Amino acid sequence: MQQDLIENAAKLLERAESAANATPQLSVSHNFSIDEAYLIQKAVIDMKIHGGQQLTGVKMGFTSKAKMEQMGVHDMIFGLLTNEMAYENHGEVLIGKFIHPRAEPEIAFFIKKDITEEVTLENVSDYIESVAPAIEIIDSRYKDFKFSLTDVVADNCSSAGYVIGDSLSADTNLKDLKIELKVDGETVQTGSSNAILDNPLASFVAAARLAKQYDIFLEKGMILLAGAATAAIYIEKNQTISAEIEGMKTVSFKVI
Repeated sequence: MQQDLIENAAKLLERAESAANATPQLSVSHNFSIDEAYLIQKAVIDMKIHGGQQLTGVKMGFTSKAKMEQMGVHDMIFGLLTNEMAYENHGEVLIGKFIHPRAEPEIAFFIKKDITEEVTLENVSDYIESVAPAIEIIDSRYKDFKFSLTDVVADNCSSAGYVIGDSLSADTNLKDLKIELKVDGETVQTGSSNAILDNPLASFVAAARLAKQYDIFLEKGMILLAGAATAAIYIEKNQTISAEIEGMKTVSFKVI
C-alpha cells in the first residue's frame, strides 16, 4: 500500500471520528495487509498527537479465544489510547461524540517502568505498578459497526474512550474474578477475568510483544487495557453504565 493511500485512509477515518459520521469499510475499495493496517492506525494517532493529544497507553483486542475463532485469527490485536479518550470515574460521557458506541468491562494495568526487554509471565510483575477495574467505550468508524480484521486494526481497534476505577496493588489476584456489566444498576452481562486469555497477565505479555513488533514504546505511567471480559453492549443517552469486578470498587459513567 503506497504512503499516500495510507495517509488518505487515515484522514478518512479521522474525519469520520471527528464528525461522528460513519464511513464505508476501507477493505471494500483496497486490499491491505495487517502490517499496513497498523501503519494506517499509527497515521491516525500521529494526527491526534500533532493536534495536541498525548499517547496514554494501549488496549488489547481479541483476547477472548472464542472471539479469535469467530474472526478466524490466531493472535491478539491492539489499539492506542490518548488523553482525550479518558473520562473520569463516575463522571459524564457525551453520547454525541460517538457514532454507535458500546461499552465493555476490562481490567487495567498501570505500567511501572519503561518496557525495554521481553516480558514474560515470569517477569511481568516487575512491570506492573497497579491494577484497576475499567470500562472501555468502543465505537467503530465504519457503517453498521461491520469490518474485516484489517479494517478494525486500521480504525485503531475501535478505540473511543475509557474510564478507570480505583487502583489496587500489583499483586492483586486476577484469576477467575466475577465481572458484571450493569445498566442503571441492573446486570446485563456477566463474565470472568479468565475470559481474558485465561489470565489477564497473559494479555500484558502479549501487549508488550505486539508493541515491540510495531514500534510502539510502552513507558512508565502508561495504561494497558487487558481486553473485554464480556460481550459489549450498546450505550444510550441517560443511562448509567457500571462495571463490578470481584474484590474491586465499582467503576461507572453517566451517558448524557
